[in-house]
Amino acid sequence: MVSRPLGAAAGVMADRLLGEPPVAAHPVAGFGAVMRQVETHLYRDARQAGAAHAAVGVGLAAAAGAALRSPAAAAYVAVAGRSLAQTALDIEATLDRHDIEAARAQLPALVGREPSQLEETEIARAVVESVAENTVDAVVAPALWAAAAGAPGVFAYRAVNTLDAMVGYRSPRYHRFGWAAARTDDLVNLLPARLTALLTVIVAGPLGGSPVGAARAWRRDAGGHPSPNAGPVEASAAGALGIRLGGLTQYPHGAELRPVLGSGPAPTPADLRRMVRLSRVLGWSAAGVAALAAELLARRR
Repeated sequence: MVSRPLGAAAGVMADRLLGEPPVAAHPVAGFGAVMRQVETHLYRDARQAGAAHAAVGVGLAAAAGAALRSPAAAAYVAVAGRSLAQTALDIEATLDRHDIEAARAQLPALVGREPSQLEETEIARAVVESVAENTVDAVVAPALWAAAAGAPGVFAYRAVNTLDAMVGYRSPRYHRFGWAAARTDDLVNLLPARLTALLTVIVAGPLGGSPVGAARAWRRDAGGHPSPNAGPVEASAAGALGIRLGGLTQYPHGAELRPVLGSGPAPTPADLRRMVRLSRVLGWSAAGVAALAAELLARRR
């Protein structure tokens, strides 16, 4: 029990120091390829088929985690905070050069939006929102699931998150088939998202942000977001940084009008670096929470 939270903390630190494994050898990429093949056999335009697809994926991932056994190694594979931060900083550097076309080309590596018509402010907003939301998916939630359920738990979590990214979109093909993956992803991120929002309130002050603004935006604006988990983390980040997120958001499957989060000005390229700094501190804070859990468990033994 003690080794799980310590392994979670070690996995977060390993990702920060080493970065992700090469794409060609990354287990998540291999999992995605396998699940594409499973989809070809199970796909029907029905929720039951999507539920079977999700169950197969989670079962395979949990079995792989049980075989691996190491919470630290599993957390390292599942965490992707360094890659998230570097992608955002690369886009910031491109925007600083005022190369909008290049920034549009970089954006799909981070978000699933239609970038072809986005201007500088809209690209900056997309990056800030994505880093805020993916701080949960890529760092905090994997750390918590590794701490709570070891290697099988964190691999199962990463499977759910990957399946949501693959089939959870509200497109005609996946509206029913992707329902199970999307709803399961909402469930497994419920507590991690709220812990991330709480940690944002706590660390905002030392980072030069506004704890009061983070708490106020979380309370006032999060409920209007269509995602029960993106709402708290994006709203608290907007309040902490003193910026405004939300608005018309163009996806390949259509446009969505997102609620306004925060009450400041629209984000600029300079806010990307501030969001990355906040994300990094949240990652270290999650590792600290895991390590503290290990200490408390050790004292109880």
